[in-house]
Amino acid sequence: MKLENDLGRDPIRQLVLRIAIPSMLAQFVSVLYSIVDRIYIGNIPGTGGLALAGAGVCGPIVTLIASVAFWVGIGGAPLMSIRMGERNLPAAHKILANCFLMLTVLSLVLTGAALAVRRPLLLLFGASQTTLPYALDYYTVYVGGTLFALLSTGMNQFVICQGFAKKGMQSVVLGAVLNIALDPLFIFGLNLGVKGAAIATVLSQLGSCLFVLHFLFGPVPPVRITFGGYERKIMARVLVTGLPSFLIYAMESLMIIALNTVLQQYGGAEQGDMLVAAGTVAQSFMLIVTMPMAGITGGTNSILGYNFGAGRPDRIREAEKYILALCLGYACVFFLAGQFASAPFTRIFTPDPQVSALAVRAIRMYTLGVVPLAIQYVVSDGFTGIGMMQYALCLSVFRKAVYFGALFLLPLAGGAMAAFFAEAVSDLFPPVISAAVYYKRQGWIAQQAVSHRTQEQPVPQLRLNRA
Repeated sequence: MKLENDLGRDPIRQLVLRIAIPSMLAQFVSVLYSIVDRIYIGNIPGTGGLALAGAGVCGPIVTLIASVAFWVGIGGAPLMSIRMGERNLPAAHKILANCFLMLTVLSLVLTGAALAVRRPLLLLFGASQTTLPYALDYYTVYVGGTLFALLSTGMNQFVICQGFAKKGMQSVVLGAVLNIALDPLFIFGLNLGVKGAAIATVLSQLGSCLFVLHFLFGPVPPVRITFGGYERKIMARVLVTGLPSFLIYAMESLMIIALNTVLQQYGGAEQGDMLVAAGTVAQSFMLIVTMPMAGITGGTNSILGYNFGAGRPDRIREAEKYILALCLGYACVFFLAGQFASAPFTRIFTPDPQVSALAVRAIRMYTLGVVPLAIQYVVSDGFTGIGMMQYALCLSVFRKAVYFGALFLLPLAGGAMAAFFAEAVSDLFPPVISAAVYYKRQGWIAQQAVSHRTQEQPVPQLRLNRA
């Protein structure tokens, strides 16, 4: 017997848990893509430290590819949820068709552009002459699989937004399991080193991509991939709605580039590469914090969008309370882990005690503000979920601006290691502003939701499978 999620009628607490938990676990598992790569790379005999720094330099392009996937996926999924809440399935089909085309075209453009400028781009990202060969090996192979990365990540949003959170989780788990199995084969068994790690990742993304497309072309979801009905107006609306998410992730790329540059500048020839390697480990820990939290807030956007379209602000408010509670609980756990239990985590990446010690210090600095960061995620993604991207964009840009200001100012007084405090500064203060904005706009949000209530005669409630 198939279980179902009724986004309009099921009790909100149960609905949030049934969608948020699988979405969180899916993102938690997805972090294994990069973390497993870095663990194996860091333990390559003789060159592990340099190879880890080289792979870390590729972080911005990995993040940029993900940002394009989320630009379309998170831009289109809330719009589709709203149309489903309005019982307008033909419009929902058109949104999905347009998003599928956009992801395909963007992946081809991004692949060509990224390969054409790979060497100067990696030097810009913070590669040294020593780490550049390792960075080039990883970068070239990974960028070659951009199509699979964009379709697997972007189209998975349309699986989750229809209530199939478990299916979304299964697609990510499939890719992670493949990656874990293939990494040692290509890195050590075939002696391909850092290039083997990238090959394993691309093949894993191919597996996830095929899983997602097989599901969305199949008979189970209410809204499936179709062809035709392409409209510039729809594409423009998707891009505008997803712009905050794109900028958030794209700015993450700039943050990694800026951090690597600052670490190289203040660390000098002696410590620059070592600090970049330590920063790569610290960023891996932060991925475990931020990606699953984004899974909670992003996955539950289907609830917010559907009930916004259905004119149910009461259900939106109730859902936000449970979403916030989940995010705060998750953030508290990893705040404690980061402050008191980060040493074992760093040692699985590198046998070098100096890099490990620097990474422990970096993680403790990074995680000082993760608890208030939960508020930022809930508010920003909440606005995106109901199609009010103007608020999400402003709040997200403000947080990034605080980060860059701190990143360039703190090392002037405290040296290279002070750069790691920039993350905490940007996590502590902007969430206060975000919470105040959301509190002031609650009444207006409710009015906007009611205005979306359909004027047509009631039709049977749409019920969504989550088998």
